[in-house]
Order: sequence, then structure tokens, then C-alpha cells
Amino acid sequence: MPSQDQKRVKKTNRPTRPAQKRQPASQNDRLPHQPDSSPPEMGETCKLQKLLAQRGLGSRREMEALIASGGVSINGKVAIVGDRVGVGDVVRVGKRVLRMYADENLPRVLLYHKPEGEIVSRHDPEGRPSVFDKLPHLRSSKWIAIGRLDFNTSGLLIFTTDGTLANRLMHPRFEMEREYAVRILGQLTPEQMTQLTSGIDLDDGRAAFSFLEDQGGEGSNHWYRVILKEGKNREVRRMFEAIGLTVSRLMRVRFGPINLPPRIKRGQWLELEEKEIQKLMKLIA
Repeated sequence: MPSQDQKRVKKTNRPTRPAQKRQPASQNDRLPHQPDSSPPEMGETCKLQKLLAQRGLGSRREMEALIASGGVSINGKVAIVGDRVGVGDVVRVGKRVLRMYADENLPRVLLYHKPEGEIVSRHDPEGRPSVFDKLPHLRSSKWIAIGRLDFNTSGLLIFTTDGTLANRLMHPRFEMEREYAVRILGQLTPEQMTQLTSGIDLDDGRAAFSFLEDQGGEGSNHWYRVILKEGKNREVRRMFEAIGLTVSRLMRVRFGPINLPPRIKRGQWLELEEKEIQKLMKLIA
């Protein structure tokens, strides 16, 4: 259960326009802007596999296979691929009961400020604290983490109940930008900056920053701002290690169109409101 401080953030830290700063992409493509749209009408229906994917049970393809196997029922009757569900229908998947509501097309989306020292996993053999311990409980679905952060990396984590949305933000073919603030021991030379933006050979392929900017600092407190369009494991740290430099602190400040709101303290979360989710869905459509 979230702490009192987390609940207070959810109520009072309404997602507002992030602090303005120079960005390589247009600010018109960032959340939150609020379009004029409305939730689905009571008579609308959606495909069964879409509902199941939105509830975090798996991808649409996996849900189609589950339906074809006879593992899903609608109002007591075994469902088939192609069935649609509307408001009031009762869907059963094993012992789990799902219902469709009037705003079902909108998934839930949380922004979480991950501190160092938490793992992005529900189960850890070492018993380390999990980011999922901090999130509100869900009865008929589960939170899906959009991307991961290392145990010693902090910053923005996005969670949703919609598997399709998670896939759209994470899949490599969409090249969703990840922006980080990086503190290193030392300072990059112009030649090293060229290396990092032209490409570094890692064990699992070539990697390059699409943007790299010196943010200043002295000695062991020198900061850089970097942007990647992929999410390989420990990619930022490994890129700096490949040129002989150590990252002493790493923080993700943006994922795709979503910035980390500055008022969310470490270990706290807030939930996007309906209009902000509508904006997000339009931006990634």
C-alpha cells in the first residue's frame, strides 16, 4: 500500500506541464496537453482479446491463443476468437472475473520516481525491495512496467494496465526516446563525445547516443544529458565504460513523450488523469 506521502502526491501533485528546458524535440509533442475527446458510449463494444490485453494478461496474440483454447467465457458461455464485449458483460479467465466499463478504452497509467536500491521485478531471490511494493493494489489486472531501470539507477518508471500500450512504448521498432541525466568521474573529451554519438561496439551490438550535451560540473561531479532510442541492458553505463569512464549516478528524466514531473519525490507516484491518457494515446497512435 502506498504511504501517506504517496497518497498525498496522488491527490495534490496533479500532472502539470513539466519544467521548461531546452529539448531537441518539439515541446508540442510532450505531455500533458488536453485534447477535446470523450469516453466511449455505453453501447460500444471492443474485441475480447483487446480487453484482456488492456488488463495486463498478455499480448493480443497470446490472448487470441487463450481464447481459441477455450479458456475464456463471456456471460457463462465459452468465447471464440472474434467475440466482442460491451459494458455489463462478465468475462471469466480461469478464476478471474473481468468487467468492461464505459471508459474501458482508457488504460490506467502511473508515473513512479524510482530511487536507487529498488528492483524492477515482482520476485527477487535476494529479497531486495521491489518497485511493485509501492504501487496501488489492482483487483482484476496487474501493473506492467514500461521499460526497466537497474537496481542502482533512479528516475522515471511508467506503469500501465494495458499490454498493448506497454508494447507500443517499448518495442524497438518505434524507437521511443529515453533521456538520462548522467554523472561521471571525469570529463569527456571532444573525441570521446564523437565516439559516443557515432557509435560504440558493445557485446550485444552497436550503440550510440542520438543526443549528448555537457551540463557542467567540476571534478567528480560532472553531468551530461544523453538520449537513446533503444533500451539495452545497462546500455548507458556500458557505453561510458567502453571508453574508460565510470558512471557514478544515472537518472532517467524522460521516456518518449512523458517527462518526470519535478514534484514527484523519490519513492512516490502519481496517476495520470483521463485527458492526459487520451493525449498519450494520440501521441503514440
